[in-house]
Amino acid sequence: MKRREFLIQSALLALFNNSFSNILKAENKKKHKKSKQIKKIIHSTNNTIPVIGMGTWLTFDVGHNTRKILEKIKVLEIFFNSGGILIDSSPMYGTSERVIGKCLSNITKEISLFSATKVWTPNTWHGVKQLENSEKLWKVKNLELVQVHNLVNYESHLENLFQFKQEGRIKYVGVTTSHGSRHEKTRAVMEKYDIDFVQFTYNIIDREVENYLLPLAKERKISVIANRPFQGGNLFNLVKDKKLPSWATEFSINTWAEFFLKYIISNDAITCAIPATSRPNHMEQNMQAMYGHYPDKELRKMMAQHIKAL
Repeated sequence: MKRREFLIQSALLALFNNSFSNILKAENKKKHKKSKQIKKIIHSTNNTIPVIGMGTWLTFDVGHNTRKILEKIKVLEIFFNSGGILIDSSPMYGTSERVIGKCLSNITKEISLFSATKVWTPNTWHGVKQLENSEKLWKVKNLELVQVHNLVNYESHLENLFQFKQEGRIKYVGVTTSHGSRHEKTRAVMEKYDIDFVQFTYNIIDREVENYLLPLAKERKISVIANRPFQGGNLFNLVKDKKLPSWATEFSINTWAEFFLKYIISNDAITCAIPATSRPNHMEQNMQAMYGHYPDKELRKMMAQHIKAL
C-alpha cells in the first residue's frame, strides 16, 4: 500500500470512529431523555442523589501524566453529562484528589458536584490537615461528605467532623470500610453515632452486609454508599465471553455493567454505588444503570441465581 493511500484510509477510519462516537453519545442522550433518572433520598436531609456515583481508587491516581489527565477529563464529562454528581476519593488514593481538582477546573460547562472524600490517619491533628488539603486539591470551598477511612482513629476524627458539620464547613459525616472487613466495628459505630453515611462493599456476590449492616442502616436511617460494585473487576472475568440472559434486555439491561449495578441500587437500603473506571466507554455503560427499569424483588432473585449458576 502506498503512503498516500495509507494516509487517506487512516483519515477515513478516524472520521468513522469519531462519527460513531458522536452517534453513540446522541443515542445515550435520547435514552436519558426518555427514561427518568433513578435517585435516592439522603435520609438526614431528605435531599435526593443519583444512584450512580464514581470512585477514584487507582483510576485517577495518574500523577502528572498529561495524556492520562486528558482521558480523565473525558471520563468526567461523560459522568456529568449523564447526570452523575457524587465523586468519592481519599488521601490514600495517591494523586487522585489532585487529578480530580485538575480535571474539574478544565470542565467548562456548569456542573453539580457532590464531593465525598475521607480522612485517613491515626493522628487526629493530621486528620484536620488532610481535610484542609483535600479542599485545596479539589478546589472547592466546602466538601459535601467527609468519611473516616477504614475506621482509622474514628473516635477522634468523628468528634472533629461533627464539629465541622455544626460549623457548616462540611454537610455530611460518614465512615467507610471495604473488602468485607471490620463489619463488627462498623456495626458498633452505626449504633452509637448519628452518622449520615456509611460506605462498605456490596455487589451481586459479596452480600454479607444484607444480613445485618443494610437492615441496620435502614433502621437507623443511614445512607449507604456501595463500593467495589464489580468486585475489583472480578465480576467481568466471571462473565467473560458470556452473553446476558435473554430476559435481561426485556428489563432495559443491555450490558453486564448495567446488570451488576442495577442489582446493587435496587436494594432499598442502598443510596448510591460508586464504580470506578478510566475508560470513557465504560463510564457510558455505568451511567446507563441509573436509567430505565428498576429491578423488583423477583428480578433481583433471578439476577442473583443466574450469577450463582455460572
